[in-house]
Amino acid sequence: MKPDEVLRIVDAIHRDKNIDPGVVFEAIEQALVSAATKHYGEEREISVTIDRETGTISGTLDSEPLDPEETIGRIGAQTAKQVIIQKIREAERDALYEEYEAQTGQMVTGVVQRYEGGAATVALSNTEAILPRGEQIPGETHHSNERVRATVFEVRKAGARVKIILSRIRPQLVQRLFEQEIPEIAEGVIEIKAMAREPGYRSKVAVASADQRVDCVGACVGVRGNRIKNIVDELAGERIDIVRWNDDLQVLIPNALQPAEVEDVILCQMLGRAIVLVREDQLSLAIGRRGQNVRLGSKLCGWDIEIMTQEELGEQIDRAVAGFAALDGLEEELAVKLVEQGFMSYDDLSVIEPDALMEMGALTQEQVDHIVEQAEVKAEEAEQAAAEERRRQREQERREAAVAEAEAATARSAAAEPGPPAAEGETADSEPPAEGQQPEESSADAATQPETAQTGETAEGAETGETSKTAKTAGEGDQTGEATEQAAAVTAEEAPENSADGGDVETQEENSSGAISESAT
Repeated sequence: MKPDEVLRIVDAIHRDKNIDPGVVFEAIEQALVSAATKHYGEEREISVTIDRETGTISGTLDSEPLDPEETIGRIGAQTAKQVIIQKIREAERDALYEEYEAQTGQMVTGVVQRYEGGAATVALSNTEAILPRGEQIPGETHHSNERVRATVFEVRKAGARVKIILSRIRPQLVQRLFEQEIPEIAEGVIEIKAMAREPGYRSKVAVASADQRVDCVGACVGVRGNRIKNIVDELAGERIDIVRWNDDLQVLIPNALQPAEVEDVILCQMLGRAIVLVREDQLSLAIGRRGQNVRLGSKLCGWDIEIMTQEELGEQIDRAVAGFAALDGLEEELAVKLVEQGFMSYDDLSVIEPDALMEMGALTQEQVDHIVEQAEVKAEEAEQAAAEERRRQREQERREAAVAEAEAATARSAAAEPGPPAAEGETADSEPPAEGQQPEESSADAATQPETAQTGETAEGAETGETSKTAKTAGEGDQTGEATEQAAAVTAEEAPENSADGGDVETQEENSSGAISESAT
């Protein structure tokens, strides 16, 4: 192998694989040593070096010079090739790992190659990365050949390859999009001070301007909201609140809770808590849907935020003072001081610094330990009571849900059950008598005219829907009279007892499927 060829090969590998030339030289040297050892035996001491400037190969065998031509000629080419390929792959993996390890938290752009099982395989410039389902914005889906932007979340070596995990739910993605879409941020005129995000729902970004002539909020929004709209579209419609930063928490916290209007902010320095007072009509707006607004505002400011009205604050103060004063060894004056510092519950008192309590109430270490011990017991009892109350509420909700489901099932079954079939002989225009009203029929008409007996189900067969027997005509007068008597007996048996007058008997029969009229002659 000529020295010029060695230099050319090293330079080509360096350019194509982005591998340092020194690593390539070392790989070739190790490959030549490995092949020579296999040829001469492991007991021989062999060394091979390549001049980095000229590419000349020189070697020694048991401290004696080894002819370069002999070295090249006697070496197994296949063995040397395999060793060189292995070393180059390892060097390529290390270079790829270092490249993307340095980009952790940075935004990269790729094309989705496959989307299977909720995970997307993204092709980057020189490798492939994985966008797992858990690192995707909730509700979004991807398809092949889609261009996607994400941040590098994790890089790790996996055998001979490098596994790169991408993410679209980290706050860094929002920050990189702001830097890309808003030139003032990239130039350093506007600075992103803090950020809080709930992927797919809402983000809050606090910005500040180094130049008083530049409105930080207006520059981020853009003309007619064009700049912020591009970011929202990239984040699948996620809502973004831009907050004006201020070092004063009395100003920053109301800004972070916008669009709610804040009346006052009380800072509890010892607990790192801020009590925010709002009007009753602003309470739900300040808390947000499922506590989202106050939760993001708390993350943005770095303080625990508790939102309440003036009336609720007064009730909590009275309850806290009375509860603290009931503890053994804690006077009411000290209880008032504790409440002024923001201690509103036994749980707060149980985590107080002993030195602070000793200084505040001029107490001894034993007294402080006794008070804290009582507070811990009370806090545990309050937690158990709250857990029991939550359990009762869940049980009540389950019972109500079961009752509602049973009622719904009953209603569905009643709607699906067909009504009783209409009896034969019933006409479409026939109407049942009104409730409490009985049909009018005199006994004289029953004697002189063809008798019409309303017959229906008997008392024993009311549910089966059997029709009553009908009196039929007879040729002779005796038979006619007998049939008339039988029909009159049936109607008299089924007629209601509360007839309109005592002399006349009105015939009436009720049937679930309606009245059936037949003639008895």
